[in-house]
Amino acid sequence: QLGMSLAEIADILEKEDITLVETILIRKNEQLHRQMRELRARHNAVERAIASVERYRKSPTKGTIALEYIDRRYLWGLPCRDNFYDTDIYAYERELMHLRQSLMERGFSHIHSYATGTSISKENFLAGRFEAKDVFVFLDYRDVEHFRDSAVLDSGMYACIYLDRYDDEIGYASRLLEACRSNRWQIGGDYICEVLTEFNVFDSNRRNMFLRLQVPVTFGGG
Repeated sequence: QLGMSLAEIADILEKEDITLVETILIRKNEQLHRQMRELRARHNAVERAIASVERYRKSPTKGTIALEYIDRRYLWGLPCRDNFYDTDIYAYERELMHLRQSLMERGFSHIHSYATGTSISKENFLAGRFEAKDVFVFLDYRDVEHFRDSAVLDSGMYACIYLDRYDDEIGYASRLLEACRSNRWQIGGDYICEVLTEFNVFDSNRRNMFLRLQVPVTFGGG
């Protein structure tokens, strides 16, 4: 019932050492805690996947500009080493790989990198300069305690546009910026490209990414 193997039980009966019992139980306790953390991470990932698929089904037609209230979110990431906007998707993939390796070095599994995003500083976005700032993962609030250096995105209104091709990001982001200007929405923070989900299983010939481009906005003023 305590999860001991027959070999461990035989060893205990043979040596009749209570310290050995304690040592084995401490090891079992640590193992159970590790399994519980891994199972919780899988459960959180499945919940995020379900939410992403639902959001994909119910999202506006690609190219539609939408104002959305987005709740508080938590991020953990790294500064981009290269500006992948100047190259190709392979440079973007290298940034993701670097992020995932950093997660694994911290003792976290690959499953934590399911929900990812990249950013451009507010100043560069307003100037129409596409220079990658950070690459990051969106954290479940239950994981924040394990990422003491995580960042917080406050809740608020966001101007958003959806698309389904990585190569179209710059064009759609430019449309988002123009919509903010024409509607006199004040951009209040960095631009974010969020990968909502991927469906490579449906088409192995191209990268099937469903993206939500977004910037926080406020209203009023000249």
